[in-house]
Amino acid sequence: MKKKNLLFLFCVIVILCIFIAITLNTPGSIDPETYNPKVYATLGSLLPPVIAILLALITKEVYSSLFVGIVAGALLYSNGNLELMLNTMMYNGDGGMIYKLADSWNVGILVFLVILGIMVALMNKVGGSAAFGQWAATHIKSRVGAQLATMFLGILIFVDDYFNCLTVGSVMRPVTDRHNVSRAKLAYLIDATAAPICIIAPVSSWAAAVTSSVPEGSDINGFEMFLRTIPYNFYALTTLLMIVLVVVLKADFGPMKKHESNALLGDLFTTAARPYGDADDEPETPHGKVIDLILPVIVLIICCIIGMVYTGGFFEGESFITAFSNADASMGLVLGSVVTLIFTFCFYMTRGVMSFKEFTECIPEGFKAMVAPILILTMAWTLSGMTGLLGADIYVKEIVAGSAGALKLFLPCIVFVVALFLAFSTGTSWGTFAILIPIVCNVFGGSAETYEMLVISIAACLSGAVCGDHCSPISDTTIMASAGAHSDHVNHVSTQLPYALTAAGVSFVGYIIAGALGYKYESAIAIAVALPITLVLMVITVFVINVIEKKKGAIVK
Repeated sequence: MKKKNLLFLFCVIVILCIFIAITLNTPGSIDPETYNPKVYATLGSLLPPVIAILLALITKEVYSSLFVGIVAGALLYSNGNLELMLNTMMYNGDGGMIYKLADSWNVGILVFLVILGIMVALMNKVGGSAAFGQWAATHIKSRVGAQLATMFLGILIFVDDYFNCLTVGSVMRPVTDRHNVSRAKLAYLIDATAAPICIIAPVSSWAAAVTSSVPEGSDINGFEMFLRTIPYNFYALTTLLMIVLVVVLKADFGPMKKHESNALLGDLFTTAARPYGDADDEPETPHGKVIDLILPVIVLIICCIIGMVYTGGFFEGESFITAFSNADASMGLVLGSVVTLIFTFCFYMTRGVMSFKEFTECIPEGFKAMVAPILILTMAWTLSGMTGLLGADIYVKEIVAGSAGALKLFLPCIVFVVALFLAFSTGTSWGTFAILIPIVCNVFGGSAETYEMLVISIAACLSGAVCGDHCSPISDTTIMASAGAHSDHVNHVSTQLPYALTAAGVSFVGYIIAGALGYKYESAIAIAVALPITLVLMVITVFVINVIEKKKGAIVK
């Protein structure tokens, strides 16, 4: 053992000496307006997220994997200069960790997380979660019912994906636990009804993001374009259909089947990782009632909607739709959650189920429960910043723009794949919208002859971005789903991946069909043919998978 330690120490010293030698021969300070790393806007710019994702899947450890990805990105950006690498990681004005944590939008999301963590602790303390679990036990009689109820609640909370993930998780976790649904399956149900619902909901923060990605000065109405993409958003629609089929048919497959089989035996986690074990074991009071959980959640939904339209200028004369399009989702969620927290405190004090001392005790407990997602989010944002510094977005943009002209007929399926890969690599759907939607708009313009292809291609961009977001371990929505379900993050990613890729394969075929129809026929015909074929193909695919799994062994009952 001592020899191994000495060998490791020797290797570290050698590596440091190499970096010091490079540092002495390269500049430690740069002009950010003229400096470009050697891998800028090349295939090498995608290395940091690829390294982080592969390490996470191999080692099953997300923190060190993200950190290694950040270090790799900083090294590539600094061309090996150790001093510049450290400055880039922490203080770079476009992608460093301090810069990301100083961003008001990011800080707002972290504050929202902490407040939701506090609210969950409060609900547990007064017994609201336990009371809801007991009520649900008398109304939800089966595992299928518990999973479908989780899906329907996810559909109802369509305003924002972060809000969706944490709220659905806190409400449904006691119910699914009671029916022995694995935490990995709960995380999938949450994740699959978060972004896929938001991306087809006109009143959501995602609709605002898509609308704002349409280039300024173009003849295209961003909100009208978003509405027209909904029936072409094949990944979102096939994912929702897949949830129903998998749950009703009990057709789990891949790693998820093992998790579900173990859950039936009482092991909800399968692996040793219990990142939220203390929060799950929170003692509960027998005085709690269902209203102690339901009312704060309803108030939270209403206050967050009001907060978002407030930031968009609704109370200054803007229409509701315009206000949502212009909303600052981060600020709106913080305002709504703060008001809800104050209301919840007053409500519990009035009911006499909580003292002021107990309320203050829940504040650090809620914060501690959110330390893991906050840490992962911080490093994921930093890794995304490193990728941006290396020009990954420019590299992808040049590939798409260079090939689009000659492949317009197949552009929807090409855009779908590129958006999937870009969102997977960077962990951001909204960033993918901002990069690809202007390219698609420029390719097709606003002419009547190509307008339907424009709609289909933008829908393919939205679908691919959501799919890549689902598959990526560094995606903030994926992280939120893990946090909401109190599931180990790597477990969630590895079990969700086969489901997401299955829906992606069906969607890819759908975009081939839609592209061929959209180039020749009007909207009604293209939708009437492409959408039903895609959904039927999804049904056939799940049935085939179910038959194969039954031949392999007993299916989950």
